[in-house]
Amino acid sequence: MGRGVRTRVLAGGLAAVVLSACTPPGRAPAALSAPVTPAVAMPAPPTGKSAAAMLYFAQIQQTLLARGLLRTDSGADVPFTDRILADNFMRIALFTEYRQGSAGLVRAETESVLRRWQVPVRIGLRFGASVPVDRQATDRARIVSFVARLAEITRHPIAVSDLEPNFMLHIVSEEEREALGPELRAAIPSLTPGDVAAITDMPRTTYCVVYALSEGASGAYTRAFAVIRAEHPDLMRLSCVHEEIAQALGLPNDSPRARPSIFNDDEEFALLTDHDELLLRILYSPELRPGMSAAEARPVVQALASRLTGGDS
Repeated sequence: MGRGVRTRVLAGGLAAVVLSACTPPGRAPAALSAPVTPAVAMPAPPTGKSAAAMLYFAQIQQTLLARGLLRTDSGADVPFTDRILADNFMRIALFTEYRQGSAGLVRAETESVLRRWQVPVRIGLRFGASVPVDRQATDRARIVSFVARLAEITRHPIAVSDLEPNFMLHIVSEEEREALGPELRAAIPSLTPGDVAAITDMPRTTYCVVYALSEGASGAYTRAFAVIRAEHPDLMRLSCVHEEIAQALGLPNDSPRARPSIFNDDEEFALLTDHDELLLRILYSPELRPGMSAAEARPVVQALASRLTGGDS
């Protein structure tokens, strides 16, 4: 099965924007809370386009599972050393897969700076009218649980909240996604028409996407916008939740060497692994800071990786 891009970086002018796109083969207490999005009583029936997408992605998930992919365990059977962990962090956090060209994003892995949130992350969850009420309830519960886990891992305030959200997460059907242009431009005005089209005209080979915005060269994220297809079956939808939110916290790249990890295009793991938790712990360590270069970060990252794994190899 062909692989597509999963993470792109757009930089220029006053902002740097990260786009993570999950494609085929893929703890401090939360301090914030707010009312959730009201449920829709009568969802619209699937259109021909949406129904076809549901069938297509169900077949994709079935194929991946039959190949032993989309693992949901922690990856405890895959050993890694402190040096491997540090190298994986450097490749995933300090490099990007894309740069901004005159006509839009161009694939070119480029060294970047360390990026993460300094302000509390408030995730506003939005469901399209097509999403059934029971599906909304299930997705909301899973997202709230995962976000609480991320807050515990990073020791950074992260929560699902409608109180001035700075990270919008949309779960929408084909037609609803195609109409998201105005909301996306309002959330991140610096996006180019090509960037917006990457969502509104998203091909089937892209499962879900996220943009995160940092001001200037600071490396400090201030806003994010993610879209997940409502047509995905349960596991693929949850996999998108894990990857897009985790990547938007500051792990924008993928590496074929990262294992066990969701930050790898091989789709072996569907959900955040023990290895990935350590990447997030390193990222949000007070010993690192947004805007650090790879050269500045490497000795700190190696020391942190050694401390977290108890290794010296």
